[in-house]
Order: sequence, then structure tokens, then C-alpha cells
Amino acid sequence: MNTDVLIVGAGPTGLTLACTLARAGAAVRIIDKSSVFHRHSRSKGANQRTREVFADLGLGDAFDAVGSTRTVLRKYRDGIPLHDADVGAGARATPEVPYPTGLALPQFRTEELLREGLAEYGVHVELGSEMAELGQGEGGATVTLADGRRITAAYVVGCDGGHSAVRRALGVPFPGETREDQVGWVADVEADGLDRDYWHQWFDEDGALLMWPVPGTRSWQLQSSVERDAEGRVLPPSLDAFQRLFDKHARVPGVRLANPTWLSVYRVNSRMAERFRTGRVFLAGDAAHVHPVAGGLGMNTGVQDAFNLGWKLALVVRGRAGEALLDSYDEERRPVAAWTLDFTGDRLRAAMEGTRRPGVGTEVVLTDDGTTLGVSYPWSSLARGGPKAGERAPDGRAVDGRRLHEAFAGPHFTLLGFGEGGARALAEAGERGPDGLLRTCAADDTARAAYGIGAEGDALVLVRPDHHIVLSTTADRGAEVTDLLLRLGR
Repeated sequence: MNTDVLIVGAGPTGLTLACTLARAGAAVRIIDKSSVFHRHSRSKGANQRTREVFADLGLGDAFDAVGSTRTVLRKYRDGIPLHDADVGAGARATPEVPYPTGLALPQFRTEELLREGLAEYGVHVELGSEMAELGQGEGGATVTLADGRRITAAYVVGCDGGHSAVRRALGVPFPGETREDQVGWVADVEADGLDRDYWHQWFDEDGALLMWPVPGTRSWQLQSSVERDAEGRVLPPSLDAFQRLFDKHARVPGVRLANPTWLSVYRVNSRMAERFRTGRVFLAGDAAHVHPVAGGLGMNTGVQDAFNLGWKLALVVRGRAGEALLDSYDEERRPVAAWTLDFTGDRLRAAMEGTRRPGVGTEVVLTDDGTTLGVSYPWSSLARGGPKAGERAPDGRAVDGRRLHEAFAGPHFTLLGFGEGGARALAEAGERGPDGLLRTCAADDTARAAYGIGAEGDALVLVRPDHHIVLSTTADRGAEVTDLLLRLGR
């Protein structure tokens, strides 16, 4: 084998997966067909749950240093500003939720930061490596590159986008729809003279134009309606066309658009792969599901796919768990992807209806569901009972003053103990638990309510490496917890 895991595609999904695997000690390679790293804005940033993922990977401070937690949406009608919406204004961290807002930053910066984190483990993206063929057998999988090179791996993960070569090679159907009637232009441009304190949104009866100031750059991400030819076909985006739309909708004299570095046509797609695992090959991110941008869950869902799959693959390739554990990836994430398609479709409809009203902008797509803090797996075979099994484990405090999410960080399970009996059970579990697979932490009593634990009594809560609760039980069942880990996936 050349590696334990080969990742095809070096966007945010692939890079998050690579970081998760490398940190856990798995051998990983990550390839991408591009010859250079892009500098496009694309995704606008990380939501609250993705910020927790990046923090767990040790990258929270790096992301906070370059991203923005404040976005002010300014809506116009007939060129007149009607209303400002300060997204996240007044939001405050709580003991249970350390990140009350999302973090705005362009996708290329997200990828840079993830690549820097990955490099700390000695792993680098292999550019100019396009997959041509994929084969697999009982002992592993083989990827043949366009230049004839071959890479063998125990497992392969396709993180190569909506047009995934991995998915096509597997023959996995990708049912859904592409809405040709819902199409727009998107680009990165410069625009001197436009106030960068706002995400400007012009909505008129005959079209729309949105200009988002890309943090840390001189650029703006432009989103707009399109121009069509005499037969109704969508014309290619161009700087001249952007200027015409800007003059028409914004009506701000003297502002000239310039230096377009990325121009694209966007069509609304809602599709999901019929399965996320085929033998030794997995699909994640846009390779597994695509959906409307409303709600900002595209990149975030892919990052969270990767975080779910990464710890499982790492345990299996290191011999710490049986291969059956990997079935839980499709079991857990495909229903989440189905929910995401429904949620983003609903938010798109809300945006299209709401923005027809003067003074209403894209803030209508924002709901608590968009934080994805509520994503849980109560149906999962890994949810073994008790209060909140399958749910995201809230943050809080340990008795030694640490945040609970700090205790969770890393490729291990965490056993939380509540009360005196819980503390004794932690000591016993620490002696019996699989070496390196289980860490223990005495939780402060202030965290009881968040974990569904009564005000009195002793309890144990087992938390997965991706912060989801496996089991909540009484303190006298510590032996069952450690036995569960010893039999994981076997």
C-alpha cells in the first residue's frame, strides 16, 4: 500500500478529512487535478458547528484571526437603501455554545489555513494529479492517474465536487434536479468607491445584484441575475455585463467594476448520491450531495461529513476498530444530507419570496437550523441510549476549569463523569479503557442540565471524537463503556 487513505480533491472537505486522519496517526495522501491553488471567494465562511470542528483540529485561533464575525446586510429598492440587518448582533457565547456566530472568510483562505494545518503533519496536497481510473478489491483500492502513475490505498475518499470523477467511476447514481430557470452569475471583482462595511443587496422587479466585501482582500463577490440572448439562452458572464447590471440596479455614479478574477454561471442543483460508501470507497461533500446555496451549508456540510468519517477511518486503519464501524458514515450522514437538501430548498423559496418585498434581504434564510449545532444521529447504531444519545455534546466546564470541548479535542473518545460516583468510575475506566482511545474528564455540575443529567446523582456520558454523545448512563456501568470501545465495529 502507498497509503492508508487516498483523498481525491483538495477543497475544504478533503483538507478537513486529511487533517483529521493525519492527526490521528493514519497515513494519508491528498491529490487534486488542479495545477495551482485557486484564489476564488466561493464559499463565504464557516458556520457555528464548523468553527467547533476547526477549533478541535487546533485551527480555531488561526481562523478567528482572518475571519469576520460581523456582517451587515444593506437592502435597496430602486437604488434607495431601505434597511440594514446586522447579522449576529448581540449574539454572545454561552457555556454550551462557544461560537454564537458564523465566521465570514473566502473559501481560498479556508483552504490555505487547512493546508497550513495539514503541513504540520508533513502532508501536502499533490497538485496536477487527476484521477483517470479507480479499481478496488478485498485488500484495497487503486487509483490510476492521468499521467499513468498508480496509487494504492486501503481506502479512497472522493471529495472532488459535484462532477466527481470518483462517483462516476463507481457508477453511483446522483438523482435530483438542476433548475435551468434558477440561474445566476457569480464573480470576484474590484469596485473602488463602494462602502465595504456592508453586504450590498439590490433587489428590483426585473433583477438583482449583490456585492459582498471579501474579507482580507480588495475584492467583492458579485452575485446577480443574468443576461440572455434573443433565444433566451444565458449569456456568458463578463465585466461589461456586470457593469451594466450594477449601473441598472445600484445607481451609484462613479463606481467602476474592474479586475474580474473569477467568473461563473450558477444553477440551482439539488442532488444526492444513492449511497456514500461502495466497498473501500467513500463520497463526501459535493461529491455526495449538492444543494442550493441559501443557508450557506455547502462547504459546512462537507466539512462535517469529513469530521464524521475521519475518526472512523483512522480507528479502522490503525486496527483500533472493526471495519463495520465505517458503515455508520452512510447511516448517519446520508439522512443529514437529505435534510440539508430540504432545508436549503425551503430557505431558497423563502429568499425568493421575501426579497420581492422592499426592505427584505437574504437575512430571511438565516435560522437556528443553519448553525447545524442541532444536527444529531439518534437513529445511529452508535447511539447507545440515555439522555441526548446521538446529539452534539454541549460545551461546558470540567472540574479542573477546562472547557469540555478542549477535553474532547483529538482522535479519542471522552468519558465524562458527574458526581462522586462518576469520579470513581472515571478512575476505574482509565485503568481498564483501551490505551489512547479513551480519556476521562470530571464534568462540573453546571453542565448537568445541558447533558440531561439530573441535579443530583452520579452519571457517565461517553462522547465520540466528533463530539456526539454515544451513551449516558449511571456511574456503576463504567465497565460496559470500556467494553463497548473494545468491541467497536467488531
